Amino acid sequence: MSTTTSDDEECKTAPGTKKRYKRRKVAIFFAYCGVGYQGMQKNPGAKTIEGDLEEALYVSGAVPEHDRGIPKRYDWARSARTDKGVSAVGQVVSGRFYIDPPGFVDRLNSNLPSQIRIFGYKRVTGSFNAKKFCDRRRYVYLIPVFALDPSCHRDRETVMASLGSTNELVKCLECSERGRKVVGLVGNRKHNLELEAMDVDAGISSNRDVVLDSVVAEDVEVSLSRGDDDHLNGESGIDTKGEVLVDSTDPETGIENVIPVQDEDMPLNGESVNNSDIVEEEKMNGVDKSTGGSRFCYGEKERERFNKILNFFVGTHNFHNFTTRTKAQDPAARRYIISFNANTTVVVEGIEFVKCEVVGQSFMLHQIRKMMGLAVAIMRNCAPESLINKALQQDVNINVPTAPEVGLYLDECFFSSYNQKWKDSHEVVSMKAYEKEAEEFKMKYIYSHISSTEQKEGTVALWLHSLNHRNYPDLHVVNEEAITDNKSADPEEAISDYKTANPETDNKSADCEEAITDNNSVDPEQAITDNKSAADPEVVVTE
Repeated sequence: MSTTTSDDEECKTAPGTKKRYKRRKVAIFFAYCGVGYQGMQKNPGAKTIEGDLEEALYVSGAVPEHDRGIPKRYDWARSARTDKGVSAVGQVVSGRFYIDPPGFVDRLNSNLPSQIRIFGYKRVTGSFNAKKFCDRRRYVYLIPVFALDPSCHRDRETVMASLGSTNELVKCLECSERGRKVVGLVGNRKHNLELEAMDVDAGISSNRDVVLDSVVAEDVEVSLSRGDDDHLNGESGIDTKGEVLVDSTDPETGIENVIPVQDEDMPLNGESVNNSDIVEEEKMNGVDKSTGGSRFCYGEKERERFNKILNFFVGTHNFHNFTTRTKAQDPAARRYIISFNANTTVVVEGIEFVKCEVVGQSFMLHQIRKMMGLAVAIMRNCAPESLINKALQQDVNINVPTAPEVGLYLDECFFSSYNQKWKDSHEVVSMKAYEKEAEEFKMKYIYSHISSTEQKEGTVALWLHSLNHRNYPDLHVVNEEAITDNKSADPEEAISDYKTANPETDNKSADCEEAITDNNSVDPEQAITDNKSAADPEVVVTE
């Protein structure tokens, strides 16, 4: 039985006047920047996108007084849920609303903050549901190019171990100034589960803060050098003004430099954002442009390797290790990934990002961020490629790193089956009619927020310092070597890995020079493992 009220009701449009309007089942297309919000889904006591949108619908006259705060009464449904801080460009919600008189979209936008924009709406069938009728969702994650550089923003242990070697790493002074202790970067799964249980059972947030602070003080130390105390927990003095990009076309590569027009006043939760210079470039025919003067470049080889890593996630797998509070035996843990690639780069305010696009039927909490976290760890040679297949097994529990939420946004929702069935009698439910407005909003709010956050706070840079075997011991797979380890940036570590995998070579490890090489490995734990394996040939053969 339907829970909606009558379609033909009185709706007050102005003080003292009453007109009869019919409710219409529509799909509303809109975008938002997730900064300052606790996600899309409405949650009592929290500031959410859905909460602001429902209130705007009531104030605009689309929802009557007796249905206010009761979404079931007007068939409310959302096509996708986004986490805290995650943005969206092609979000869709559906319901029965009073869209008359004309000007429905303008009335909604006038009652919403600037970081939430309504593009338009489409009339749909009475049975349409934005969640159930959505076939696919496409998300995009912008990861800085420097995050894929194995020698950039390394952890303290790796830097100290590299001192005196041919591949000596440099201390990261910028992250040292931003703060030596960063909350929320510890990868201790057992401890995180204890904190979640504490929140659910006791509901005491103060205990979590005390325990978290103590663990962070012991396990997380992202600073690689000691700076002045006055600079700790403060912002670094990075210039947020990127170089001016001219709107032109390169005659050789055919790459267009697009500079969107941006208003001077663009508040996001009371915070103004400076004008941004944004360039999106499709790297074709192997033509690459490196930025920032770094030796690392996202060239053809790096792109091929990164796409190979992301391709491991494609297909139907058990993603219980890539979410929280979902058991491996739960059927909901099985998800279907249609495609996952990283072929495009975007330059925003002088920072080059890799645009990672993932398309799937549906996603679980933190799933995309954890997939990105593991992929970045593999690109930085912190884990072997074989760890992905191991993490996708149902009987294996692995703690996977979670990438920051700031670079993730919902790009588009697709309704292919619905459009094919009702194409002759109803409008096509698609973002195609709003592509221009969506692109402008994305450039103006989402991209500029991602870049400015990285420049001011160094969110990704600080997270990279936590990618080590101390915080994530599961990244170090015992008795299993990956092919990519032989291509590691450290040749000594690659040789050590090869000797461990080859028992014939290990039988000759009594030689003193080889033992010295093992002791000089970048990873002390790996060197100890190699020496133990070499001392006992039978153990090596068994492995």
